[in-house]
Amino acid sequence: MSQHTIIQNPILPGFNPDPSVVAVGDDFYIATSTFEWYPGVQIHHSKDLKNWRLAKRPLDRKSLLDMRGNPDSCGIWAPCLSYHDGLFHLIYTDVKRFDGNFKDAHNYLTTCETIDGEWSEPVYMNSSGFDPSLFHDDDGRKWFVNVIWDHRHENNRFGGILLQEYCPKQKKLVGPIKNIFKGTKLGLTEAPHLFKRNGYYYLLTAEGGTFYTHAMTMARSKNIDGPYEEDPHGYLLTAKDHQDLGLQRTGHGDLFDAPDGQSYLVHLCGRPLEGERRCPLGRETGLQKTVWGDDGWLRLESAISTESEGRATTSNGLPEIEITVSNLPLHPWPAKTEKHDFESPDLPSDFQWLRTPTPETFMSLTERSGYLRLKGKESIGSLFEQALIARRQEAFSYTAETALEFEPENIQQMAGLTCYYNSRKFHYCYVSIDDDGQRYVDIMSCLGNGDQMLNFPLREGHLGEFKTDARFVLPAEDKVYLKAEVDRHVLTFHFSTDGQEWTRLPVNLDYTVISDEAGGGDGCHFTGGFVGMACQDVSGQQCYADFDYFSYVER
Repeated sequence: MSQHTIIQNPILPGFNPDPSVVAVGDDFYIATSTFEWYPGVQIHHSKDLKNWRLAKRPLDRKSLLDMRGNPDSCGIWAPCLSYHDGLFHLIYTDVKRFDGNFKDAHNYLTTCETIDGEWSEPVYMNSSGFDPSLFHDDDGRKWFVNVIWDHRHENNRFGGILLQEYCPKQKKLVGPIKNIFKGTKLGLTEAPHLFKRNGYYYLLTAEGGTFYTHAMTMARSKNIDGPYEEDPHGYLLTAKDHQDLGLQRTGHGDLFDAPDGQSYLVHLCGRPLEGERRCPLGRETGLQKTVWGDDGWLRLESAISTESEGRATTSNGLPEIEITVSNLPLHPWPAKTEKHDFESPDLPSDFQWLRTPTPETFMSLTERSGYLRLKGKESIGSLFEQALIARRQEAFSYTAETALEFEPENIQQMAGLTCYYNSRKFHYCYVSIDDDGQRYVDIMSCLGNGDQMLNFPLREGHLGEFKTDARFVLPAEDKVYLKAEVDRHVLTFHFSTDGQEWTRLPVNLDYTVISDEAGGGDGCHFTGGFVGMACQDVSGQQCYADFDYFSYVER
């Protein structure tokens, strides 16, 4: 008797976009983009498709990744994970520029016998575009595909999908380069993955851009270099014409088969807040069941069922919040730790930092036992060196708390608790000192335009007292406790001097600023909400703050 399990989407909540998936025996692995967050690429592991754990962030040293100076939402775009010849192969892009006509996207390959091992030194592939993917053909040849970025102003920037052979002996791309697919009329063709089935090469792509017109498309050919015919059924997956669905922005993904032969796809998605077009959780990863039709085209299982009810066979596949999986026994992992006391010399895996491959220059878990020490670096808006340790937001509502010991000596030194999207969008509850030597706690926000703002109107419809200044005086020394409470649209900060009696800073902050859709500034917005600890010393004296613990509890 088969076991049936209901799986709730998204399967990887919070900032986990651009999924690439591989099934190896009875293990499933998903690699997702990390952009400017270090170490690069998240690889999650599951045995039942319901329960997932973080297995590895493989790009964890300077020779594999150095993103200092990379703009917001550049860095690691759309990795591709595959398994062949006893090796995991990871293709990844380090994007150095977004604004203007050029992208400067460098593509690399690294391999490892095990997911959680030390990955090999990188092999440089090319720099012609992004979203690279490696296909292992059944004749032993390997093929590399990526989007070509056309910088010419009169042309379509998304110039099509390039194909070139990869030689593992020479460790380089060889032979002719061919543009095999220019995309459908929806345009913005990206995220290519190649598959082979029953004599056809199938090319899976994403189109329409990664926001609310996103879609997943398929094409096929008898020859790997084309020509490719478009799927006559329409889009394999999209929510673009159904803005009422719980999962939006669906597209960019990958295909795989379970051991029982059932086929699935993983895909990017977003969940907007009620009454908003904003997704503080960022772009997440969902799962859908698929079926190969008698005509050799892949369809969502839900699309097949609607066709049987007499609807048009050209209907697009719609994402479902719940799917049912069979023949995979449940395999839960240990529950995540809600409170970290920093007793270990290693940073807990929940946390990441920004851009730099040398975190030892700004953090230590051994200089003071039981504390995370952050050494003040550049500003919280720096693209090079800053001391910020944070974890992903994985639920719409949560409480985060920390306690720090910090004795600033000048106005350019600060430390505290931040809800962070990028260098131009954050809310920051910090401790500092004024010109008279008085220590205080206050709020600084950046709302997307580069300006720091200390005064905030209340969000409409929420109770609270309006104050023109949230600053509160603190004792000259001793520990300060800070807390962030996020309730979907609204963020409030609180402080305490004993961890028991809390004072709410009297402003309701617009939490939807922490989202892709809030826009603001230059460049792109592709990440998601983080919450964590920070320390700055823009005087260059490298003061430090000691953090006693950090807790994150979903509500």
